[in-house]
Amino acid sequence: MAKYRYLLEDLISRDIKVKYRRSVLGLVWSVLNPLLMMMVISAVFSHIFRFEVENFPIYYLTGSTLYNFYSEATSSAMTAMTGAGALIKKVYIPKYVFPLEKALFAFVNMLFSMIAVVLMIFILRAPVHWTLLLSPIPMLYMLVFCIGIGLILSALSVFFRDLVHLYGVFLTALVYMAPIIYPMEAIQNSKALVTVVKCNPLYYYIDYFRQLVMKGTIPGLTENLICIGFAVVFLALGLWIFKKCQDKFILYI
Repeated sequence: MAKYRYLLEDLISRDIKVKYRRSVLGLVWSVLNPLLMMMVISAVFSHIFRFEVENFPIYYLTGSTLYNFYSEATSSAMTAMTGAGALIKKVYIPKYVFPLEKALFAFVNMLFSMIAVVLMIFILRAPVHWTLLLSPIPMLYMLVFCIGIGLILSALSVFFRDLVHLYGVFLTALVYMAPIIYPMEAIQNSKALVTVVKCNPLYYYIDYFRQLVMKGTIPGLTENLICIGFAVVFLALGLWIFKKCQDKFILYI
């Protein structure tokens, strides 16, 4: 990691330039995009479906910010190996660098999106809790989790290209498998739905984040252990799968 940190910095910088190339507003879109989506979702779900959630725009943003990070980090990591095929064939670079860089790039984007969350807190005059300063904790937990998932997907997609298309469908379903748009109270009458949601690791990261930002409470030891557990287990699994498969990448890229 220490040896290749400058390469990671260069790759992240390149991805930022490529993403916002020929864009007048550039990185400002990392703030505008979640705000615009929040306006649409708030109009639909807080007025038409009438979900009674206090400060619904902030509720939505806190969920969508982490979901978008997961979606971008894992989907881009999944194609990292195939996208870097030409470079891998020319020079020696540890292959894990490429999915790792995609996760870190998505993490940088999420940090910019946090500006939208803070803006809405002040615009809506919502309570500002000191626990907001602890919000990087669930973000870092989730970064480790996303790196693990990214390593798994990047390894498997080299051999099964259809996985890229299937994962897009899964990400769409994942929006409804986590309380991003709706409150948990809306599904309390269905034990099956509650079970599905609570089996989703994103639920725990989002809930941790919302407790810090919206409720001003610090999650207890159990919540921390659950978040750390998912992160460590999937990171270990991702490293194991990636290491087992990486020597065969050159034959399929």
